[in-house]
Amino acid sequence: MTSKKELVILLVEDSAITRKMEIKVLNSLGYHNILEAEDGEHALRLLRDNPHVALVISDWNMPGMGGLDLVRALRSQEAYRELPFIMATGRAQMKERMEAAEAGANNVITKPFAPQELQSAIEDTLSGKTLAGRTHTHVRHPECTASGLLRLKVAHIQITDHLTLGVLKHFMDSGKQTPRHFQLETLCMSSWNPVQKALAEGEVDAAFVLAPLAMDLFAYGVPLHIVLLAHKNGSIAVRKKAPDRSLKAMFQGKTFYIPHELSIHHILSHMFFQGLGLHPGMVSNAGCDVFYEVVPPVRMPEFLSGQPGACGFMVAEPIGTKAIAAGVADELFLSGELWENHPCCVVAVRDEILEQHPAAVQELVALLVQAGKFISTNPDSAAEIGVEFLDPQGTLGLKKAILKNVLTDPMGIKTDDLLPVADDFVKIQDYMVERMGLGSRIDIHRLLDLRFAEKACLEAGGMARRSVLHDAGAFVREKVSALENQAALSSKANLDREGQYLIFSLMEQAYGVDVLSVKEIVGMMPIRSLPETPVEVKGVVNLRGKVIPVVDLRCKFGLPELPYHDRTCIIILEIPGGDRLVPLGIVVDSVSHVENIKAGHIEDAPAYGLGAPLEYIAGMAKHGDAVRILLNVYRLFSNPEALLAEKWNERRKAA
Repeated sequence: MTSKKELVILLVEDSAITRKMEIKVLNSLGYHNILEAEDGEHALRLLRDNPHVALVISDWNMPGMGGLDLVRALRSQEAYRELPFIMATGRAQMKERMEAAEAGANNVITKPFAPQELQSAIEDTLSGKTLAGRTHTHVRHPECTASGLLRLKVAHIQITDHLTLGVLKHFMDSGKQTPRHFQLETLCMSSWNPVQKALAEGEVDAAFVLAPLAMDLFAYGVPLHIVLLAHKNGSIAVRKKAPDRSLKAMFQGKTFYIPHELSIHHILSHMFFQGLGLHPGMVSNAGCDVFYEVVPPVRMPEFLSGQPGACGFMVAEPIGTKAIAAGVADELFLSGELWENHPCCVVAVRDEILEQHPAAVQELVALLVQAGKFISTNPDSAAEIGVEFLDPQGTLGLKKAILKNVLTDPMGIKTDDLLPVADDFVKIQDYMVERMGLGSRIDIHRLLDLRFAEKACLEAGGMARRSVLHDAGAFVREKVSALENQAALSSKANLDREGQYLIFSLMEQAYGVDVLSVKEIVGMMPIRSLPETPVEVKGVVNLRGKVIPVVDLRCKFGLPELPYHDRTCIIILEIPGGDRLVPLGIVVDSVSHVENIKAGHIEDAPAYGLGAPLEYIAGMAKHGDAVRILLNVYRLFSNPEALLAEKWNERRKAA
């Protein structure tokens, strides 16, 4: 097989931004010999001039000749009949995967994809594992422990919709719950694509998954049934923070992000935009004036703030509230305002488990129902559990205050009534098929296996929350009037800044950094200087064998530099460095204490007169007559500063 370094890949993608991102992913996997084409016709010209191309990765939807026409054209020519071809598309329906396979695509990868997903697709394609040679009826062989318990593998992603699973896991880990029939193993995945693949190919026993996605898998023969709702409500639509203008003008001609083509977010945002008089759709759809793009939920705030053509997104919480609190977005509407008590994510279980281990499924469903009741009555404790479950590495910067706000919003997520209602799924199917041209019709009653939920919900008691789908046109008119005349900030705007802060001083001014970003505090120690670094970078320290870059915060802020003394400290922070957290030290005059600062005591920083550049400041906290300047460590340091230690280690090895 040709090595990664030698392999010539033709990447066909009309969006320059997407093409650049995909090249970056390919580069990270070791592929650097990449040709770029803007559409199918351009790709054919490049292939004629570059006979050594060994793999084509093509978008499906492109102006002119799209990916489907391209692969058909290639398969009609002897020279390209066997050329490996991967279709990369935001179109997630199973019937489209089949259509791509029939046209001659060796593989399909659904956007957005993680590097490991692309690598797997490339390896399968080059080794001859094609779509045409696969069956979607993979058999799952249940695994049991030595004591006979079912080892239950359940997939999920990092959203509040899946908190019942996190609460159950917490209760089991802490010994409050000890299931008699199963041992739980949760698998947190990067996006919906790996969840879909794991469920379809029998890599997991069950998954917390989007209802329309589960419906589509069922339509194409994947052996699964929906046994429970994961929640009701719980999603939010936001718009980019921008100067005042009409809502219609803000969205027209712009890109709006959704987590998956087969999602409630797609359906409800589609209703909203049509109510505004717009025509939403994928970029290749003729006549569309708002363009959907599928993006991993956790990356939506980053994409919204970084892409000039982006106008907003709709997603499960707490991603939206986090974006509002960070000043990236403003609230547009909550999903529960348009469709009260709607289903969204469901618990889908493979048939092999349902048939061979019904007692374990019954116990799982009962415990999830109990977890949902706990969340509803104990939002404070549930928020604490949620931070640990949804953001265990701290990469999302999730805070308890944000989660608690999400859990207590009157129109927000509901977890105390998890019994699926067939009519709600009929509404989803009718709108997708008739209004959006998505999905395939199925017998909803065959999809739902309610025997477990009915028993568990009856035993748990409580209220039934009836769903109400409001008229989209009337809702939009009311919402537009409210938003365009709204002067006050969202109540969510300060939540990202609430929390515990480590208070320290520079030139007698008190500053604070979020304690969640603080790893430890150490006294001054020898600092080894580095060549060709900014003046504020004092060098690196060796802390118990770990090399850590050190920045003098006085120099960083342009303050007078003073000799270090007996109270001078180095605060070791953990800051984002690429796709992980890396340690970095800051030198401060002295450290004082940890202080709990509430959102109501935090104000935006004035535009002048502060002891730190404005872009580094999260806000100002008043404490009596004193003021603390709260710093945002995510904006305080750049990636190059974070990765100085790695560069120093590389130089040392080279020497």
